[in-house]
Amino acid sequence: MAPFHKAIELQPTSQNSGENERVYQGLIDPEWVVVKIPHGGYILALLVDAVINFQSTTPHKDPIHVTAHFLRPSAVGNFEIRVRVLKSGKGFTNLTAELFQKNTLKVTTHMIFAHNGPVPGDKANLTLQSPSAYARRVPLYLHPSTAPRAGGQERWNFQPHIEWTREPDIEAKNKPNHPNRTDRSSIGGEGVEWGSWFGFSDKEEKITSTSIAFLVDIFSNLPSLLPRSERKGLVNSWFPTVTLSIEFKAPIPPPSEYHASRTVGVYSNGKFMHHPQGRHDAYVEIWTAPTNIGEGEPLDGWRDKQVCLAISTQMALAIPFDEASKRADRETARL
Repeated sequence: MAPFHKAIELQPTSQNSGENERVYQGLIDPEWVVVKIPHGGYILALLVDAVINFQSTTPHKDPIHVTAHFLRPSAVGNFEIRVRVLKSGKGFTNLTAELFQKNTLKVTTHMIFAHNGPVPGDKANLTLQSPSAYARRVPLYLHPSTAPRAGGQERWNFQPHIEWTREPDIEAKNKPNHPNRTDRSSIGGEGVEWGSWFGFSDKEEKITSTSIAFLVDIFSNLPSLLPRSERKGLVNSWFPTVTLSIEFKAPIPPPSEYHASRTVGVYSNGKFMHHPQGRHDAYVEIWTAPTNIGEGEPLDGWRDKQVCLAISTQMALAIPFDEASKRADRETARL
């Protein structure tokens, strides 16, 4: 069992077959699971870290976009990640990274790497950020130093390594009597929302592109946020991710008086839930945080200093935990 930066350690193997391919191996840590099943964001972080390692000696060191398809549940135990270059150009490199356990493909990804920042010769230099009135601001209401801490999540075995806060103003938007609710005269609708300052409690951790791949999958989803009257038949469930995409928006600023080292802001919303298997959507934003949770104080202009680091979308299901547990046991038995 290990803190996050230790739980994602990988080693290249001797199976490498050229400069455009590489194989890594490691061990899925038993602490980074939800009950019995490895957390999907943690699994994706392993894949992203493998490609970051593979690209570390190239001009295209930074992840720009990741698309993942989770084909089968992973299990605690040994794994292998196979990385392969599909196309390398002047501005971008396209790669695949696939996670195998006992030669069974569990997760497949397509990634785009580049330099996440201004490019020499780019005359347009197009950005949309503060102080523009069209730029989106950090969507959390409270400062991390004053936000109330959230309660525990018993299903998360990795709970000792993380901490997070509540956003009462966002929670209020999900109530049945809030103006966001729709009726026959409504146009559109805001769905349900969730937000939190979310951080690693281990002092040696820091926010990285790898940890962002984990953090985009940390939120309360649509089925969990609905009132009981709207989720009839939903039993104690696991919400496995089927597809997930990430766009990395900006470089991670170094720690400073306006940017925390191991904390981010997480905002999510969901609008649709359908057949089969309670299929539902999630949109997630990851923002820099001005301080770590419970530390510092609000400095003047702290909101204007925050940057959106990544956005993510995913499709997930709702599966009863007894069924999910059986699946996890079958996958573990194969290893």
